[in-house]
Amino acid sequence: MSEPTGAPQGQPAPQQQQFPVDTSNLSTVYANFCRVTGTPEELVLDFGLNTQMAPTPGEPLKLSHRLVLNFFTAKRLLGALHMAIQQHENVYGVLEVDVQKRARQGRPGGQR
Repeated sequence: MSEPTGAPQGQPAPQQQQFPVDTSNLSTVYANFCRVTGTPEELVLDFGLNTQMAPTPGEPLKLSHRLVLNFFTAKRLLGALHMAIQQHENVYGVLEVDVQKRARQGRPGGQR
């Protein structure tokens, strides 16, 4: 395997800098719904809680939090989420996001 670009031959690649964080005002919320929109400069993620098993026409889904990111930060978030999902799936198995497939797998005689 070759050395990463940007690092001189024979020298280790620079370590990613760790930043101290202050979590004293951190709040935790749960969301099972996310809407992604954006502009040419920013990505907008709206989060909320969907309490309906099946969508009810005319009943709005309540969004509670909005996260606005530039695309550089969004790409770093994408990489971090991808790595976290890979690690989870390596330990616990593949996450099936299709609800119909998950329902079939959970039935007696279904594949697990």
